[in-house]
Amino acid sequence: MGKVKTHKASAKRFSVTGTGKVKMNHSHHRHKLGIKDQKRKRHLRTGATIASAKVTANIRELIQK
Repeated sequence: MGKVKTHKASAKRFSVTGTGKVKMNHSHHRHKLGIKDQKRKRHLRTGATIASAKVTANIRELIQK
C-alpha cells in the first residue's frame, strides 16, 4: 500500500493550531486595494478559524495533521 500524500495546495492555505482548530487567511487582500475601504482591508488582514467540524475534519485529512 502506498503512502498517503499531503494535498500541497491545502497545506499552503491552511494550518492546524495546537488545539486542533484549522486556521486560514482571508482572500481578496492581494490587489485592487485602493478600491476597498480601510475597515474592509483591516478585517481581511486578520486570520480566521473554520467553525464547521465537518469541514475541519476534511481539511485535516487533506493536510495530514
